[in-house]
Amino acid sequence: MISIKSEREIALLEKAGNIVYETHKYLEPFIKPGITTAELDKLAYDFILKNGATPSFKGYEGYPASICTSINQEVVHGIPSKKKLKNGDIIAIDIGACYKGYHGDSAWTYAVGEITDEAKYLMEHTKKSLYIGLNEVKPGNRIGDIGFAISEYATKHNLGVIKELVGHGVGTNIHEEPDVPNYGIKGTGPVLKEGMVIAIEPMLTLGSPEICILDDDWTIETEDYSLSAHYEHTVVVTNNGYKILTGGKNGEE
Repeated sequence: MISIKSEREIALLEKAGNIVYETHKYLEPFIKPGITTAELDKLAYDFILKNGATPSFKGYEGYPASICTSINQEVVHGIPSKKKLKNGDIIAIDIGACYKGYHGDSAWTYAVGEITDEAKYLMEHTKKSLYIGLNEVKPGNRIGDIGFAISEYATKHNLGVIKELVGHGVGTNIHEEPDVPNYGIKGTGPVLKEGMVIAIEPMLTLGSPEICILDDDWTIETEDYSLSAHYEHTVVVTNNGYKILTGGKNGEE
């Protein structure tokens, strides 16, 4: 069942989302060659707790860390470890925070040092595809409109659209109904209504969209080892569009 959030709930979701945004901003200066993903995880854990929240992902279905750190061909759910980032890597960091029982969820992809033009292209157009999808968020539109817009943009720019991984509703659970795929047919799927809160999160690749799961039962990577990027915002449907809940107090990136 898709829930419509009250003003009180939206305020709590916005607070949780702001903590996620601030955590991303806090981590960004540390994302340099030589740091380990475990060190980034510890920094995020401490920062989220200091801001009166708890990491949404830690312990979720047994996930062992506070954030997801997915490097290069890793798409999502990369587990922080002693692995050091190196110059030329790209890393998708997915952060969730729970504030007074309500969640915020946002992922962003970062360059580590100097990266290739191909990696820059992937990051630029995956990020743009997120906003192309967001432009479809308004009362009366449908979930399929979002996915169609993202997929059309990605295909136009020769990027692979991963179909097995989707966005989702957000509330007192980190993953709620409805699913929000990054592909779809215009005019299909659940109708968007004011007060719905959803996470939109395109995951695109430079090569094949085929994926596989590693032996840790969490990390998902591209089968052909092509680079992957991931951008995500949690938004609330407003009376005439949407408001980003994970974009800081002014709704910025």
